[in-house]
Amino acid sequence: MSLHDDAVLVLKSFDGHEDADQAGLRQVYLDHLAWHPDGMWKACGAGHVTASALVIDPERGRVLLTLHRKLRMWLQMGGHCEPQDATLSAAALREATEESGITGLTLLPGGPVRLDRHPIPSPCHWHLDVQYAALAPAGATEQISEESLDLRWFAYDEVAAVADESVVRLLERTRVALGQNR
Repeated sequence: MSLHDDAVLVLKSFDGHEDADQAGLRQVYLDHLAWHPDGMWKACGAGHVTASALVIDPERGRVLLTLHRKLRMWLQMGGHCEPQDATLSAAALREATEESGITGLTLLPGGPVRLDRHPIPSPCHWHLDVQYAALAPAGATEQISEESLDLRWFAYDEVAAVADESVVRLLERTRVALGQNR
């Protein structure tokens, strides 16, 4: 099965958590992949699917964010799919591991927690991000990658002060997936 096929299956099974906006985005993603056989890859001029993961500490009270080198924003770990990625979840886990420097991350069961479509400047195109959540193992030590200016753990209640609304919404959905309803 190709990564494109896996992404279609993942998106078809994504329920949007009974959220009309998420269900609408799911259809945008599926239409994009139907119209663009290259829609998984950075080279697709119409935009492309990306994979990310919000890294949660073992005590489930903090998240690890990266100060993205190019965008100069605090974000979850993530990025472009690569030819060696067999699945969308593998791409998210690879990106989270590479950007956090933490080995032994595990994705929360149940698939993606959220979808987020956002424009990326220079050149102008769209990222159709499929967002997962990952738990760090006990004793995990982060290490800054070349894509980051900084890495930092933030308590849940600190995220809104440093990150944009998409990261805040990802944290909210992650907390629901963890059974930490606010």
